[in-house]
Amino acid sequence: MGVAAQVLKAMESSSAIRKAFEDGLQLKKQYGEKNVYDFSLGNPDLEPPEEVENIIKKIASSGEKGAHAYMPNAGYMETRAAMAEKVSSEQGVKVGADGVVMAVGAAGALNVIFKAILEPGDEVIVPAPFFAEYTHYCANHGGKLVPVSTKDDFSLDLDAIAAALSTKTAAVLINSPNNPTGKIYSENDIKALAALLEEHAKKGRKPYIIADEPYRAITYGGKKVSALFPFYDAAIVASSFAKNLSLPGERIGYLAINPACPDKDELFAACVFATRVLGYVNAPAFFQKVVAQAWKVPVDYSSYSERRDALTGVLKKAGIEFAEPEGAFYLFCKVPARKTDGCTDENLFCDYLKEYRVLAVPGTGFGKKAWFRLAYCVSKDTITNSLDSFVQAAKNW
Repeated sequence: MGVAAQVLKAMESSSAIRKAFEDGLQLKKQYGEKNVYDFSLGNPDLEPPEEVENIIKKIASSGEKGAHAYMPNAGYMETRAAMAEKVSSEQGVKVGADGVVMAVGAAGALNVIFKAILEPGDEVIVPAPFFAEYTHYCANHGGKLVPVSTKDDFSLDLDAIAAALSTKTAAVLINSPNNPTGKIYSENDIKALAALLEEHAKKGRKPYIIADEPYRAITYGGKKVSALFPFYDAAIVASSFAKNLSLPGERIGYLAINPACPDKDELFAACVFATRVLGYVNAPAFFQKVVAQAWKVPVDYSSYSERRDALTGVLKKAGIEFAEPEGAFYLFCKVPARKTDGCTDENLFCDYLKEYRVLAVPGTGFGKKAWFRLAYCVSKDTITNSLDSFVQAAKNW
């Protein structure tokens, strides 16, 4: 008896995000919650809009018979139709319910997709930095994540992607707005990526493009997330309502397949099958009904913009460089060179920040050395009160 070796190995390199969060719990016990500045976890602190709360109450009290029963593995037809309408409005392409599968969050959707498309040894290219758990999602299904570099401004580096393409490439996974950088990939970048993969497909295998889009609605300065479906047929979107409606704990998401995808029907059937055999069976029934009615509810994200500006102001005063986020609620920051030896080790610096009661996540977990991530979905007080800690930490490093 014993734990599987590959799981033990994965645990050793597991999420730095969770580790920082857990370290924060210990510091809060020691110093008090108000005296610890925890920027570790992307847990939205906005409550769901009142209209969403009212929808929840209405559905909970409806007394509908069979409300807690199984439904088709792909989800309720009315919910899938609602998600198809949502994706159609985002992609500018008419998407039908027959291309939508409800999932247990965007993470569940990605695991379903990987289960459906990956053979042992297949590769999934991802621009770095990237969400740390992608590595494990891919490995769950016999695949290998292949990180590629991005440009200095974190936009797509098409030359790097081209160099990584091979007969083993099953997909390219993009995340826009990106976690951890907040970068939004431009429409020109998406078109160029599509053209690159079309050219690669002439040699044989055609990779999918998978767009992980839980932050699509949270953008700044009038920025828009580009559509994907009009530019590439073998495309899949995965998303959830964790961030835009502040429902992360409800684990409700979906995947949508481009109706022009050459193997759409077979891929859809494979994703439905994967939903069942991975043990999800179906996405949570109650919140399928909620999001079917709630997805159009307007949400005010201005407080994220305000807190972004507050935190960037703090870091400017501390002399810490960062990438200006175009969306999501993360700040990706450069580790300042240590005065004694020029060291920019992100793990050492994040451990050092704990001495000043600041919790940050090393860039290592996102595939980027010498950088660290701050999540600003925290109280304004946490941000403003952290000023002295950041200033002193940067001064004494």
